[in-house]
Amino acid sequence: MTLRKGEKMTISIQEHMAIDVCPGPIKPIKQISDYFPRFPRGLPAAVGRSGALRPAVSQPSVSPAEAPREDDEDVDQLFGAYGTTPAQQPAKCPPPEEAVDPEGYESDDCTALGTLDFSLLYDQENNALHCTINKAKLPKLDYRKGLKPMDHNGLADPYVKLHLLPGASKANKLRTKTLRNTLNPTWNETLTYYGITDEDMIRKTLRISVCDEDKFRHNEFIGETRIPLKKLKPNQTKNFSICLEKQLPIDKTEDKSLEERGRILISLKYSSQKQGLLVGIIRCAHLAAMDANGYSDPYVKTYLKPDEDKKSKHKTAVKKKTLNPEFNEEFCYEIKHGDLAKKTLEVTVWDYDIGKSNDFIGGVVLGINAKGERLKHWFDCLKNKDKKIERWHTLTNELPGAVLSD
Repeated sequence: MTLRKGEKMTISIQEHMAIDVCPGPIKPIKQISDYFPRFPRGLPAAVGRSGALRPAVSQPSVSPAEAPREDDEDVDQLFGAYGTTPAQQPAKCPPPEEAVDPEGYESDDCTALGTLDFSLLYDQENNALHCTINKAKLPKLDYRKGLKPMDHNGLADPYVKLHLLPGASKANKLRTKTLRNTLNPTWNETLTYYGITDEDMIRKTLRISVCDEDKFRHNEFIGETRIPLKKLKPNQTKNFSICLEKQLPIDKTEDKSLEERGRILISLKYSSQKQGLLVGIIRCAHLAAMDANGYSDPYVKTYLKPDEDKKSKHKTAVKKKTLNPEFNEEFCYEIKHGDLAKKTLEVTVWDYDIGKSNDFIGGVVLGINAKGERLKHWFDCLKNKDKKIERWHTLTNELPGAVLSD
């Protein structure tokens, strides 16, 4: 087929493609000229630059000399012309780049479990450790801030609980309130451990766990962090923003020292006005659990011995189902100041039971024959009339000469 000058060829690509399906032996194709031996310069009207088919449209006649040179490139791209140089081949599309989080997210346990903001303060004068739980944040995985979703609705009912290690038990467990259906919990709640000594600050570790409360199943663990208390300086608040970690094992074989019976805060004051010794039972902390429910129903008894008439017994009220009872009760023993040097104050803590004997939890003895802090407390009371002196004391499970039944 030959075109005269000025004529326009309007052929369909389908006509030429039909050659492939004609009957007869198939000849090998050496080059595109086998199909189009005299293909003119210029682009067929039915072929666009993108290689897509479009209807033929009448256009003004264009001489071969005026046809745009770039049409050769279009034909080559469409039919894969033989002998095309590398410079003429179409550029390959670059592979799609991976989406990068502008915040630089990396999938690790830190971001997967979330972060927790809190602060710690050791009040050395009052032997108290204040733990302020502020808020938790979501991992960057979902480009949000809050906790790892634990419930079917994608939310959580988070709370925070604290333990002191070694010796983790209900006796030293504290916990925040539970916040419902949130991934961005803000507690701003302060939990306080009482009876913390300088020795505790050296060898104890605070375990902080974030959990999801579940009314119908066991509460689910989300993440935890542990802070050695020796990192804190007395009377200085230290702020933390820490990534939560996976649950770490607790040494079940740790030595159960005598102090795990609990501690008691006692005040002593000799009153010149009342001519007697005022003994204050303020509170107990970290008491041993004596009941099957993991708690105790504690109360405190005091004796000033020797007590020949057996009239020196005083007893506080019973506090139900607690291992950290607060009593704030005071008893008065009428006695001359000079006679106190011959006396011993015996303080015992008991678990109240109905229908059976009460259980002994622990006790402490203050007097001239005591040692350490117990002797110092008694001596300071005798030396400073009309001055109330408070001290924390560790409960022991045995008292010399004490009758361990109630």
